[in-house]
Amino acid sequence: MALRWVHVTLPVRELERVEAALEGLRLVDLTMIAGREESGWVQILVDAEYSEALGDTLFQSFGGHTNFRMVSMNVEATLPKVEEPKAESEDAGTSADSEGIAKPHRISRDELYADLSEASRPNAVYLVTVTLSTIVAAIGLMRGDTAVLVGSMVIAPLLGPNMSLALAATLGDVDLAKQSAKAIGVGVMLAGAIAVLLGIVLPFDPDQGALLSRTQPSVGDIALALAAGSAGALAFTSGVPAVVVGVMVAVALLPPLVVAGLFAGTAQWQLASGALVLVATNVTCVNLAAVATFLAQKVRPRTWWEAKRARRATRIAVTSWILMLILLVGLMFLGRLREF
Repeated sequence: MALRWVHVTLPVRELERVEAALEGLRLVDLTMIAGREESGWVQILVDAEYSEALGDTLFQSFGGHTNFRMVSMNVEATLPKVEEPKAESEDAGTSADSEGIAKPHRISRDELYADLSEASRPNAVYLVTVTLSTIVAAIGLMRGDTAVLVGSMVIAPLLGPNMSLALAATLGDVDLAKQSAKAIGVGVMLAGAIAVLLGIVLPFDPDQGALLSRTQPSVGDIALALAAGSAGALAFTSGVPAVVVGVMVAVALLPPLVVAGLFAGTAQWQLASGALVLVATNVTCVNLAAVATFLAQKVRPRTWWEAKRARRATRIAVTSWILMLILLVGLMFLGRLREF
């Protein structure tokens, strides 16, 4: 059982309302501490899958106070050991305990948001990881060395921004969408520029199978990108380390982008354009599948008015991605026809 240690700051006078507000929620432990001044503290140990319901309840009950603050921390170990619930009933990705409290099989919305928001910041570390992974990927592709290519994808620098963009579409969060789009744009331009430069200065065999296979997108690539997007979203919502599925997502994003840059560096525009179509297709499919996965995992905003805005944003995003995919599939078949 994954546990979270939740520390809540609120006015002392509100401590007496805490137990009543949290009635019905399955908590492992609850401790209330009255401070010397106006602030009091509540410390709660809870199953990670109940932490979203806990956070929503606390925010709705006490969020209006100026000194309200809730901090959630991952628990590595606790003694005595917390026993797993004996019986659960499954229902569309959620389960209900003996008290009828529904819980999603994922981490809380706020924890997911914090993870992806941090992963989508176009900071210096992000730029360095994009640079390093692009260089290693280019060398692996030029040599046809699968081990080197996989090594470049372990970092998966474009994973976080794409998952963050999908989450922004799911929650209707404009600021997160702008930050994610900026990170994706900066990453793509940087990786593309480095690949073009490497294509100019380093000799390579343009008939290398690892290169040519990424200039001819097909339906199989669409299926791969959809699976990668869903796997990436599941990894973040379940709290699994991103590196577990990072390679799967990265294989759909970075290698074709590097191939496009390498061929552009040698002025082989037809091959470069084929790789760019694959890049656009993969980004589209990854985001489309990730949005669908977040919706299936019941990732929703906290309030009803935010939910209304989110539904509209999701419809717009999904419609846009589908139209883009239709256009790209048309370009794929057009490219195939030109070969005959």
